[in-house]
Amino acid sequence: MLSGIKQKAIVGKDGKIELYTTELPEGTIVEVIVLVEQPTEEDETTYLLKSEANKKHLFKALENVEKGNLIYVDLDEYEKNSI
Repeated sequence: MLSGIKQKAIVGKDGKIELYTTELPEGTIVEVIVLVEQPTEEDETTYLLKSEANKKHLFKALENVEKGNLIYVDLDEYEKNSI
């Protein structure tokens, strides 16, 4: 009969992986399978659209751009006036 133990570990110096368990007595023969987590690369748009509030805000901003409802700011002029 097979049973399993699942735990996360971090690869250490020289590729060493240590697993700790009190469930197995010393001398038990085990077979180890290593599954590597791949980092998920999520683009910024997908990240921002996860939140319903962000999604509404972004779509409203797109709607404003399409309608020409834009505010232009001259940053050089703004800097001069804010000093």
